[in-house]
Amino acid sequence: MADTPFIPFTRPSFDEATIDAVGEVLRSGWVTSGPKLAEFEAALSDYFGGSPVRCFANGTATMKIALQVAGIGEGDEVITTPISWVATSNVILGVGAKPVFVDIDSITRNLDLSKVAAAITSKTRAIMPVYLAGLPVDMDELYDLAQQHQLRVIEDAAQAFGSTWKGRKIGSIGDLVSFSFQANKNLSTVEGGCLVFNNLDEAKLAEKLRLQGVTRQGMDVMDVDVLGGKDNLTDVNAVIGLHQLKQLPQFQTKRTELARHYFASLRQEIQSAGLENLHLELPPENFTDSNWHMFQVVLPLNQLQVDRAQVMTELKELGIGTGLHYPAITGFSLYKKLGYQVSDTPIAERIGRSILTLPLFPGLNQPDVGRICKSLVAILKKHAK
Repeated sequence: MADTPFIPFTRPSFDEATIDAVGEVLRSGWVTSGPKLAEFEAALSDYFGGSPVRCFANGTATMKIALQVAGIGEGDEVITTPISWVATSNVILGVGAKPVFVDIDSITRNLDLSKVAAAITSKTRAIMPVYLAGLPVDMDELYDLAQQHQLRVIEDAAQAFGSTWKGRKIGSIGDLVSFSFQANKNLSTVEGGCLVFNNLDEAKLAEKLRLQGVTRQGMDVMDVDVLGGKDNLTDVNAVIGLHQLKQLPQFQTKRTELARHYFASLRQEIQSAGLENLHLELPPENFTDSNWHMFQVVLPLNQLQVDRAQVMTELKELGIGTGLHYPAITGFSLYKKLGYQVSDTPIAERIGRSILTLPLFPGLNQPDVGRICKSLVAILKKHAK
């Protein structure tokens, strides 16, 4: 193992031009929100077909402010998925509203839209779907449902930058669309995020909310008419985003190539190992809409003599990093105290207990994927019942 390089489950890709551009910003003396942020927001607006875009310090702030812009607060309900980073539901609690968890689809692992209508009450104000691993939900069905029940839609598209629906970019359609630019995302600013709006007035309100509610006029007139926070993105982050946006097509091409190789390699290794009866669940083979932010499998734990932690441990011993995205939110102590139960969303409970994220990032290569697949299948074979 000493001669075998460790493969992390993800690694950001920053070229020398990006590093030099950061240095230029630092030397300029203007490092907080300024000209590079304005340039980045304009570039993102162009990317999304001219829709207003505002950037924020992180993808949690984007969702929080989307809820505030939509007027959602005390006593309101927001329907969402239990399989997500906990920020998705934490921000709902944070504005005083109640997350209502609806079970997921076992194939896409996204919110099961066919079950949403039954969860809508007189207090429901919005639907917040999550596009796990970059795969969007059925956008037509989502917005038909929202229109029918007069609900806002806040898309947690944190993982879906570069994803599409029927040839249109996620973010260029819809209501309030939230993206994360955190370190492991397809486009990274190290930390950051953006909201895409279809309403300029709401974009202006979000702009105030991200920096203490302050508005300025002239040289010395300042006012505050709403309660805001400190959620602005810096020029240092923005210039990284500008360079990442230029590289996005090549990043996407590489991710797609690697995802295709994962399918081919896993199937070949499973066949060679004689494990055709082992039900390792692969992600939907969608090369039309998904940006392949992650490649996730669901382990057949009922056919293994070990748990997921052991599989992850043995992969790590072989020099392969993995991730967990995500356990069901309803199993966390905070949510149990609030009365939620994982048994209420049984598909999410099973997926959350069994899902495993394998390495996928532009710096990976096909031999790496082959090594990962061979190692994973060998471990499964060793521990098969």
